[in-house]
Amino acid sequence: MSVRRSSVEALLSSQELDREVLVKGWVRTRRGNKYVQFIAVNDGSTIHNLQVVAAAESFPEETLKDVATGACVAVRGQLVASQGKGQAVEVQATEIEVLGKADPETYPLQKKGHSLEFLREIAHLRPRTNTFGAVLRLRHALAFAVHQYFNDRGFYYVHTPIITGSDAEGAGQMFRVTTLPDQNPPLTDDGKVDYKEDFFGKSTNLTVSGQLEGEVAAMALGKVYTFGPTFRAENSNTARHLAEFWMIEPEMAFFDLQDNMDLAEDFLKYLVRYALEKCPADLQFLNEQYDKELLARLQFVVDNEFQRLTYTEAVDILKKAKQKFEFPVDWGTDLQSEHERYLVEKHFRKPVILTDYPKEVKSFYMKLNEDGRTVRAMDVLFPGIGEIIGGSQREENLEKLEQRMQELHVPADELWWYLDLRRFGSAPHSGFGLGFERLVLFVTGMANIRDVIPFPRFPKNAEF
Repeated sequence: MSVRRSSVEALLSSQELDREVLVKGWVRTRRGNKYVQFIAVNDGSTIHNLQVVAAAESFPEETLKDVATGACVAVRGQLVASQGKGQAVEVQATEIEVLGKADPETYPLQKKGHSLEFLREIAHLRPRTNTFGAVLRLRHALAFAVHQYFNDRGFYYVHTPIITGSDAEGAGQMFRVTTLPDQNPPLTDDGKVDYKEDFFGKSTNLTVSGQLEGEVAAMALGKVYTFGPTFRAENSNTARHLAEFWMIEPEMAFFDLQDNMDLAEDFLKYLVRYALEKCPADLQFLNEQYDKELLARLQFVVDNEFQRLTYTEAVDILKKAKQKFEFPVDWGTDLQSEHERYLVEKHFRKPVILTDYPKEVKSFYMKLNEDGRTVRAMDVLFPGIGEIIGGSQREENLEKLEQRMQELHVPADELWWYLDLRRFGSAPHSGFGLGFERLVLFVTGMANIRDVIPFPRFPKNAEF
């Protein structure tokens, strides 16, 4: 009877010893002497390696010449209690087959201790390192937890368009999608590019947000969420920006700002708690290797109630602070990351939710407060990150929404369908956006957002 392949994770946790097993994976290290060779094999199922013991009488050097770091192997043998330190079990090999060679002279991951900058240059190989294996497993766990959280609470998953004819943020920094020729595109009588000749018959772009389309679904299904790729052509070459990233955007009919804040806080705590419960080994590794305070910070978020205050109250606190800021603070200015982190890390020492921002620094669709100066916006601020969630109660009043669009020069004719939501059965509703990579950045303790997405896209880089 043939033996079925087992994962490294399953074998390391197995209580059933002294049995024949089959494991397949990649060689991390090989060491030994003329009597015995120790081969560390990893298949991606866990941060830990499985030790394979190859006795010299069964596996002479000539047989093992291709069992080098990076090679892919299939190993048959007996799973036994380990005699050495560092692992509970090991495999006494009876058969080793090299499925794929890796030339020691050219394989880039021969040595340990490569810099993260170097690994970004070989993004196609970096998942084989302990660091990126851990990050990608955590990324998967968090993505799965997002869907599980919303499904268990009666939300519907909606796929919103990646190609759009509107700019949800009004920012204008979007990637254009066109089939028109680079050279000599068709022109209108006044010399402008004639997009009526384009594939969609109008100017289109890659989306910066699925929010507006999410509102369409919320006005029929009640509670929905989107989780998809978004794009911004912002020339920001920083450790916090990507040109292609993933956004989680729930939209809820009949939710006011208070409901919105309650959901955001519960959602974030659920995701962090899920990572702590499901990925302890990966988090322990990242805590030891990159951020000694990571586990404590994650537990801190789970254990603490988020502090809630208005933008006006926050400005008063910042103006009285004895700390000198690079950017001055005054009512009406948009808060910078240094201000947000001061509130979280030094003043309150807990996550913070800021509300009721000046209307001038927020988007057109946010509900105007009775004071006429502020909107029902909310930002959730985290230690080490600053803003991790941005959201608001949406403006459901047609006349007020049209006035705000006019003030901010948002073209109403392009968003006629969005205005129709207010014409036909308008309802109070709210929502928020969580940048998935910022969440993964926080949970993993990595310092650069380019290290929490498999294939980062940023200015002057679109390789792999």
